[in-house]
Amino acid sequence: MKVINRKMKAIILRYTFLFGAISLGYAQKSSNTVVSRPNVILIMVDDMGYSDLGSYGSEINTPNLDRLAKEGLILREFYNNSICAPTRASLLTGQYQHKAGVGYFDVNLGLPAYQGYLNKESVTLGEVFRSGGYGTLLAGKWHVGSEDISQWPIQRGFDRFYGILKGAANFFDTKPLPFGKIGYPVTLLKNNEKQNPKDNSYYFTDEIGNNAVAFLEEQNKENKPFFLYLAFTAPHWPLQAKPEDIAKYRGKFDKGWDALRENRIQKLKEKGILLPNQSVATKDPEVPDWDKLTYDEKQFWKAKMEVYAAMVDNADQNIGKVLKKLEQLKKDKNTIIVFISDNGAQGGFNTYNPLNRGLVKNDGPIGTAGSFDYQEQNWAYLSNTPFRQYKNNFHEGGFSSPFIAWYPSKIKAGRIDKGTGHVIDLAPTFYELAGIPYPSELNGIQTNPLAGKSLLPVLFEGASEINRGAPIFWERAGNRAVRDGKWKIVSTYPKYKWELYDLENDRGETNDLADSNPAIVNKLSDLYNEWALKTGVVEFSKISPGQETIPGAAKNRNN
Repeated sequence: MKVINRKMKAIILRYTFLFGAISLGYAQKSSNTVVSRPNVILIMVDDMGYSDLGSYGSEINTPNLDRLAKEGLILREFYNNSICAPTRASLLTGQYQHKAGVGYFDVNLGLPAYQGYLNKESVTLGEVFRSGGYGTLLAGKWHVGSEDISQWPIQRGFDRFYGILKGAANFFDTKPLPFGKIGYPVTLLKNNEKQNPKDNSYYFTDEIGNNAVAFLEEQNKENKPFFLYLAFTAPHWPLQAKPEDIAKYRGKFDKGWDALRENRIQKLKEKGILLPNQSVATKDPEVPDWDKLTYDEKQFWKAKMEVYAAMVDNADQNIGKVLKKLEQLKKDKNTIIVFISDNGAQGGFNTYNPLNRGLVKNDGPIGTAGSFDYQEQNWAYLSNTPFRQYKNNFHEGGFSSPFIAWYPSKIKAGRIDKGTGHVIDLAPTFYELAGIPYPSELNGIQTNPLAGKSLLPVLFEGASEINRGAPIFWERAGNRAVRDGKWKIVSTYPKYKWELYDLENDRGETNDLADSNPAIVNKLSDLYNEWALKTGVVEFSKISPGQETIPGAAKNRNN
């Protein structure tokens, strides 16, 4: 792909959708660069459920990630923010997403915590790594600011960038997605010879991987370590995959979601990821019994999961390209790799989806360039095994991520541990590992203190979980949660009644203990309210366009 340089900046300013290779050189002048410091690769997939990797019990072929898991560490408990942009805001800054300015999504709701792009007080991984003498590379999805060039990756610390600024793209070409009314822009950058939809060699996940490899080759000429953020859009909608990848999964899902979920539960137990004392979520009443579907219904549903699996498979293939390049450059022994997902698999159904995604927009079979479908709740129920609920929800299925960390000779191979980590913990982990002091000020602006804790005691020292000393908090679109030790309170908008679960035994969230433990609920609720005030959280009914205000909502600790 052609490279867009500084001379094109005037042209770029006219666009709100970025697709193409951007590579603006950055020359770091530093006399104390230490090239022996570890390289860091952060890999994130999009809308993939907790159990969709082979190493987590899946039917999907993911040999490269399975290798990293076998040679590294799996954490049973690692959390994101339940949806794309807020997770990315916390991941990139080490802040709760409201503090970073992306409290709701990448849309501006007119308040500092909800401006829809990263504020300058929340410095990015790119900015901090760059200040410490690292080369900074990003291939994939940004989704934390697109309306102005000052919000873009190059301007927020990345030396090289290839990908999209917004939330999704066609995988086979760069035609606009047919969802302009919900914020996906329709203007494209041009001057890209591979944007011809008739060019069968183009597939976006491959382009992300290819550009990551090219960036590593270019960066190898520099006498400094690197940070690579590899942010795939797969398996986020639209369901589109290469025919040869889909073909691998013909017949793989014929048993249906009920039987396959039971298979995954058994494999999770055998692997030690799901402990014997742990509950599993009860059957989702909105998901029909597979055995009661007609033959035609089964054929329709199988096709969806075959394509979804092919998208995950292809992402793993491209991770393999990066691993191979690391070995070729002889950098694999001094590189840490962390893998996560940005949220749980997406629930809901096309037939009553208010955004009118999916079937009504399809102009080609599922899997092709004309397919704008998604997995839907029936298969998301499988992907989020063994948990309850889906993306944009703070029950365990909505925001529990697989977590793999790999660092040869530094992380003990084959470990599975608890962790109880959060995406806000990755920034302090990486900075401590790289020996980079977190700046109290950058470019004359006082920075927000980091909200997370370093994972290094868990990764390197054998600690089972972080000694956090404080709860973890969540809020997004009125949904709320607090995790403190084994206890978790959670509520789902528009209801504000807290549920309480003992996650030491009940990550399936089958037994609500709130009524029998009011003191615990009130304590955690008070801590939540203090955090919300400090972080800039606003009652969702007061900021959500088209939502009715709920009188007195969230004022009582448990109503």
